[in-house]
Amino acid sequence: MSETLYAPQQRFIELSNAFSALHTDVHTQHYVRNIDACVQSVSFGGLPFPATINNTGSENAWVCSPLTTYSRYAVDETRRLIPRPLAWPLCGFIRAVDRRLRDVGLDHAVSVNNWLLSTNLYPSAEDLDFSAMREALKSRWPHHAIWFRSLNYVQHADWLHALEHAGFELIPTRQVYLFHDIDRCAANHQNLRRDLKLLDTTPLHRVAGHTFTDLDFAESERLYGLLYLDKYSRLNPQYTAAFVKAWQHSGLLDLTGFRDDTGRLRAVIGLFAQGRLVSAPFVGYDTSAPASEGLYRLLMAHVLSATRERTGMLNLSAGAAHFKRLRGGEPAIEYSAVLSGHLPQALQRALRHLRFLTHHIGVPIMRRFQL
Repeated sequence: MSETLYAPQQRFIELSNAFSALHTDVHTQHYVRNIDACVQSVSFGGLPFPATINNTGSENAWVCSPLTTYSRYAVDETRRLIPRPLAWPLCGFIRAVDRRLRDVGLDHAVSVNNWLLSTNLYPSAEDLDFSAMREALKSRWPHHAIWFRSLNYVQHADWLHALEHAGFELIPTRQVYLFHDIDRCAANHQNLRRDLKLLDTTPLHRVAGHTFTDLDFAESERLYGLLYLDKYSRLNPQYTAAFVKAWQHSGLLDLTGFRDDTGRLRAVIGLFAQGRLVSAPFVGYDTSAPASEGLYRLLMAHVLSATRERTGMLNLSAGAAHFKRLRGGEPAIEYSAVLSGHLPQALQRALRHLRFLTHHIGVPIMRRFQL
């Protein structure tokens, strides 16, 4: 392994071990209310990867359940984002597909490198033997489809090419927004420059996560719920205060909050990073506050500023697409890589159909409506 890759790979091992210490053989609903799954670990090339074994029929959050991702969550997003004349027939079509996917057991799935987050981050694929990985995964879980989520060709071309060569099929999932050069984005986008200035002019007080009290962790859970569950979809992971506290204390999540003069937490964001790759899987704020307070802008300015300080690349996930485009976010289609050749033909056919539909209907819709 080259010297330049050693530190990021070592950091990945540390993060994965911290994740395993928290989640292996622990009931997942203690940390994420709408995920009932088994968490294990699998190692390749000296790297330990977390893996979730999804329980069929449990209606888990989309970050664990392929069925939720491609059916119930797709319906939620269609209703919320697509014009009504198109949304109505599209939802009916998705429900018909859902019945087929349920019948063939799509949710009987293992997700490798699954961190229970909307966006999983990956180490370099260098030194990984993907053929050996394929055979080991089939041997360990002979009755499950094997999934890798959160892959895009900008950040993970090495993974996508290697997985496809090893027999995995690539199924589009969503469109995410990437920021490669924050300084260039700021130079070209007035909205971003204005947001970054807000970090200096806001009357709120920025506080680090290591100073949070139990009341702050409980308020973080509430603020996240206001945004991701109440405003967006209850099929997003429902993180508990115990999750937020444990991930902050273990170094998995780098929390920052913004308090008002009374000491009340008004907004919170948690960063998750691997090497130069940065994501913000935990975001919450008082959604009842007037837009003039700019709480969401403040949180996004913080993560963009933090990424610039790390000279990193930010994956700002999906959602709020117009907002992200106005600040220089570049869209990229995200894929799941799925291995199913060892499973019944009915499931293989269903996955091929799903791949065809997402490529030829899902991706054009995401691009046409800039989702």
